[in-house]
Amino acid sequence: MLFIGQSILVPLIYSLLIAIVLHPAVIYLTKKKINRVLAITITVLVVIVFVILFVVILSSKIVQFSDAFPQLVKKFSELTETSVAWVSDTFHISTRKINLWITQKNAEMLNESGSIIGQTLISTGSALVVLVLIPVYTFMILFYQPLLLEFIHRLFNPSKHGDVSEVLSATKKIVQSYLVGLLLEALIVAALNASSLLILGIDYAILLGVIGAIVNVIPYIGGIIAVALPMLIALATKSPAYALFVLIAYIIIQFVDNHFIIPKIVASKVKINALVSVLVVLGGGALWGIPGMFLSIPLTAILKVIFDHVEALKPWGYLLGNIVSTKSNLKLDFIKRRNAR
Repeated sequence: MLFIGQSILVPLIYSLLIAIVLHPAVIYLTKKKINRVLAITITVLVVIVFVILFVVILSSKIVQFSDAFPQLVKKFSELTETSVAWVSDTFHISTRKINLWITQKNAEMLNESGSIIGQTLISTGSALVVLVLIPVYTFMILFYQPLLLEFIHRLFNPSKHGDVSEVLSATKKIVQSYLVGLLLEALIVAALNASSLLILGIDYAILLGVIGAIVNVIPYIGGIIAVALPMLIALATKSPAYALFVLIAYIIIQFVDNHFIIPKIVASKVKINALVSVLVVLGGGALWGIPGMFLSIPLTAILKVIFDHVEALKPWGYLLGNIVSTKSNLKLDFIKRRNAR
């Protein structure tokens, strides 16, 4: 069931979200008297070209990183020896015992590496399937959009068609705004990350900055991963002081991101509270891995739109939201409800 979800359902959901974002471009081209099929093809191909260019540029940076990997391993080994000596002198533990413990842990990791490699190969294969299916699904969803919308309307009584159109319109708007805002946030954070690392003289600054911006899309959890990687590189190539500088720089960037960028660009589009965000991200990761983490927030936002428009589900929409009632507000709400009766 999990494999079916990853190989079929996940790319389908990604394609649906991408199709919603690309739909205005298709409408624009069709208004320019371009055939609808050709308009969809042009839109999808432009996105594919941009994605390929991004992957090529990122891959070139990864190749540079892999070329220097042996040197990094050597520096990590030297750092480990220094740390072992410090622990031995500070806590009066023999270096032989510490090295024996490290050797045992390395052996355990090697024993588990076979299954990890197997899982990685399976994940890589699934990712390749997703990359192939997404453009096809996106094209089909854009092409059959009128059919899909009519199908959704026919599921409900004619008296409910106005509400259905309102939910679909709100869903489309929130997905477009959220994903575009998320892309802008990632670009800004990548620029801030890379600039701070370049100023500090950290190796592979652009690569680490871009990776940090990508994982930062995952709420709360991504920020920890984003700062851990450059700190490790700083420890290996510079000194512990530079790792501290990286931490300070990323804390400042996270502060700017959380208090200025996200409220203005992203959070204003999706009103979901922090507790629900963390729970759905962890649930998405447990269900579909990393792709599930990225999908969790927009899917929850869509659910909230639906809940807010269905009378019986409005309490659930309220629960997902980020409006916290004070005691006075709760009392006022109670009085309003009592008077309404």
